[in-house]
Amino acid sequence: MNAQLGRSLVPTPAVAGHRGASGQRPEHTLEAYRLAIRMGADDIELDVVPTKDGVLVARHDATLFATTDVADHPEFAARRTVRTVDGTEHDDWFVEDFTFEELRTLRARERFRKVRRANTAFHGRLTIPSLDEVLTLVALESRLLDRTVGVLIELKHAAHYATRGLDVVEPLLATLGDHGVDHARSRVTVMSFETTVLRQVATRSPVAIIQLLDRKGAPADLVAAGDPTTYAQMAKPAGLAEIATYAGGVGVHKEMVLPRDDKGRTRKVSKLVTKAHSRWLTVHVWTLRVENRFLPLELRSSDAPGHHGDLFTEARMLLEAGADGLITDNPDLVLAAREDYFARLTGASAASAPQPRGPLRRRRATAPGAASAGRPAEPSR
Repeated sequence: MNAQLGRSLVPTPAVAGHRGASGQRPEHTLEAYRLAIRMGADDIELDVVPTKDGVLVARHDATLFATTDVADHPEFAARRTVRTVDGTEHDDWFVEDFTFEELRTLRARERFRKVRRANTAFHGRLTIPSLDEVLTLVALESRLLDRTVGVLIELKHAAHYATRGLDVVEPLLATLGDHGVDHARSRVTVMSFETTVLRQVATRSPVAIIQLLDRKGAPADLVAAGDPTTYAQMAKPAGLAEIATYAGGVGVHKEMVLPRDDKGRTRKVSKLVTKAHSRWLTVHVWTLRVENRFLPLELRSSDAPGHHGDLFTEARMLLEAGADGLITDNPDLVLAAREDYFARLTGASAASAPQPRGPLRRRRATAPGAASAGRPAEPSR
């Protein structure tokens, strides 16, 4: 593992609060984002989906039951329905069936209620924010803390919403424009598992683009179009070369970098980071979580799934593997791991390490040995 030290494309790999500091607050709430920023996260990560009236709101799912109190609202009981999203059938309430004002009457709930019981203390208190509100919060916190906080925006289920007459690109770009962050040096990055929507954004905006990749399956938009391309194929050299034509980075499941054996132990470092870097694609890794159930077997503290394991070591292993960004529910712990990583790497205080920088800007693919046109030249992610 040590042979991989220092292989990141950026001076300091970024730490992003996944759905905010969602290990300590219910996900996708202003409180979760604020806490992540106050912890020192370089970026916050949020997913967005559209409401019935076209407002982008911060939710991971197309559905509402798992993360809100919608089932406690009798006035919305008739909204429960069965619908297929990206090939999976859901019996639930759907964001797209609610106006933004209706969603504002709901309150956020903790997704992992059995594992993160402390977060249930916030039930009944936190609302569902719009993208506009999140960007306003980020701007205010950036001024307060005298540092620019980045925002990773993931567009969810774009192909599904298109079939229902809901566009996600237009409201995204309009909101970015309203906040003055739709430009090449913006600290905003747009991400998706789907390729079509990223290509659309790439043709209309100079903001950074990250193509997300999972361990298995295929992009929902390609499946719907009859294209057989899988995530596994996209992670191969030819697939990465194609991604480099519209994106500056990839965001990958952590087991694509540190694969596990049949017993759940880490096997070795894969070659994915090296292959991506050879195309000048940065690599963000998701999702780092402190609970045992999310960690490899050798880093678990016990058999109790909700007990905290050794996230510190997992983060360090990913940094040693060359990751350019770590997306985590626990930014405070991963920031500490990054500080330790730099102390070990340089033999000096991590406080003197370079400031974080972000994913590479979109560029056309060139040979790995070409001039440094693909190197990051903008503020940190």
